Amino acid sequence: MVLLGTLINAVLIVVGTLIGRALRNIPEKMKETVMYAIGLAVVVLGLQMGFESQNFIVVIISLVLGAVIGEWMNLDDKLNNFGHWLEDVMGAKKESKGSIAQGFVTATLIFVIGAMGIIGALESGLSNEHGVLISKGLIDGFTSIILASTLGIGVMLAAIPVFVYQGLIALFATQISLIIPDAALDMFITEMTATGGVMIVAIGLNMIGLTKIRVANLLPGVLVVGLIVTVIYKMNLG
Repeated sequence: MVLLGTLINAVLIVVGTLIGRALRNIPEKMKETVMYAIGLAVVVLGLQMGFESQNFIVVIISLVLGAVIGEWMNLDDKLNNFGHWLEDVMGAKKESKGSIAQGFVTATLIFVIGAMGIIGALESGLSNEHGVLISKGLIDGFTSIILASTLGIGVMLAAIPVFVYQGLIALFATQISLIIPDAALDMFITEMTATGGVMIVAIGLNMIGLTKIRVANLLPGVLVVGLIVTVIYKMNLG
């Protein structure tokens, strides 16, 4: 089953969220300190990803152009509005308004940005091996426990974009492998991971409360990475 790894990943996010909600009745001061701890850990994770770049100019250009495109498309507001729509669909209580959207947006950005999802989904689609996605699922599940204990049930909804995103890659893995040479794909994954790492740092800083960066507006940077890598690969062949 090609989608088994993706399905397990999504289910583990749901399970982690439910466990995290069981831990929600902790003192507010403890929640605040835990949130800061999570934010700091997320910043460190993002820095680690960012240092993987082999050509940081690609990362800078991708983030700048991605920010321009994202602001023009107003992606951050659209993602948040989608989160608020989900609140209405779920019949969220007045006191819960906003928290579900925040949990959904934060968790989605953390779980979707990164190389494991792409690598794991390609592995699932090409060889029906699901080890990478199951490992990612365990990491996401544990992260869901921590996030849900402070951000709420909205974290669980991140399982939907994770399933769609990774599922599509798995289903079209054969076509992707035929179109994109291995060297170009490796270069893309490296620079995409670094670019995503900078976005992860921004998420962590937002969680700590130091910044209010509209991280979703940076997401087009991932597509820009693909375009730049294509140009570099073609030039090297020339």
